[in-house]
Amino acid sequence: MFDRRRSDVFFACLFRVMSLTSVLALASILIFVFVQGAGPFVSSTAPGIRIVPERIEEITVNGVTYRNHTTFINIPPGAAAISLGFSNGGSSGALEIAVNNAEKDPEKKLEFVKNEGGGDVSYPQAYTYTVNYPGRLPGTTAKIHILLPERPYSFIDFITGLEWRPTYNKLYGILPMIAGTVIVSFCAILLGLPLALLSAVFLAEFVPVKIASIIRSGIELLAGIPSVVYGFFGLMVVVPWVKNTFNAASGNGLLSAALVLGVMILPTVITIAETSLRAVPPSIREASLSLGASKMQTAWAVVLPHAKSGVLAAVILGISRAVGETMAVILVAGNSPQLIRGLTDSVRTLTATIALEMGYAEGRHNEMLFSIGVVLFALILILNSVILKMRRVTEEE
Repeated sequence: MFDRRRSDVFFACLFRVMSLTSVLALASILIFVFVQGAGPFVSSTAPGIRIVPERIEEITVNGVTYRNHTTFINIPPGAAAISLGFSNGGSSGALEIAVNNAEKDPEKKLEFVKNEGGGDVSYPQAYTYTVNYPGRLPGTTAKIHILLPERPYSFIDFITGLEWRPTYNKLYGILPMIAGTVIVSFCAILLGLPLALLSAVFLAEFVPVKIASIIRSGIELLAGIPSVVYGFFGLMVVVPWVKNTFNAASGNGLLSAALVLGVMILPTVITIAETSLRAVPPSIREASLSLGASKMQTAWAVVLPHAKSGVLAAVILGISRAVGETMAVILVAGNSPQLIRGLTDSVRTLTATIALEMGYAEGRHNEMLFSIGVVLFALILILNSVILKMRRVTEEE
């Protein structure tokens, strides 16, 4: 026989366990992202210099021999010299390197005192030296990579820096991306919010119920379209239109991204705002109409203020959608990490930077992408807090 009481207790315990598991999972993700994002500003990439041999059968580093070694060989921190000897295919060579630990410039930190074997020393990127020993056949070049540790990066330089060059110069300034994210989102809200509110008021107050339900179904269908489809539409239609209309060198830029995002936020804002407007009690409308107000006056001066909480919630979700959008922006924004000076200038957002570079980033570069994620989280939190504060102030008034 079915026991209702035991069933209620079972489902209550199940829901509590699921809720606790969800909270713990979310907390774990946030802690992981914050720890990874804080790493570049509090610690170096490595305790000391690291050696990576490539296509070398046997290498001796400060008296220790390694065979067919392809991973990091760590040099003790504070070492004043590095002695390398290697053999490969019958040939041998030696390197003697003096380390100036007091020097902060990575280009001047190492001095190659002895170089036997005819190796060519290069400096392919900041904090990295490469010694090449050409082989007899193409693709058989033996290499020794010497990686210097990167010191903790300045958080102020990270937030206010104007250059993003993570591969060669190791510069991680994200101010252009922060500005691009804020400006693109603001323009999208500026373009989409008035249209969304007008549409919501029209559907809730002036369209018959049956027709409004059909239109509402179409709007909800728009909300389910993948963002890449919006981006492809923008790439095929919006970008050429912007290029031809403004005689720009390229239509990929701020205006194209704002137009696409403005369309993308419409279904979310319209659906939530219209639901809030329909939730206003009919007695309030009837009271306004009985006092001689027109239907238009009632809709804007009475119904809309009463649904203010739901409308603000729709605005918050719309802003969050605009700030967090990735794929559509990548396709139409141009993705150049520079400060914006015009409507047709190329722009890159924080989310686009993470999506574009996470596939090949490593080391400090990879950690900086987690830091961008933390900044994005803080940016959305600040924007939502400002809107909620405005809501509280208006409610008190």
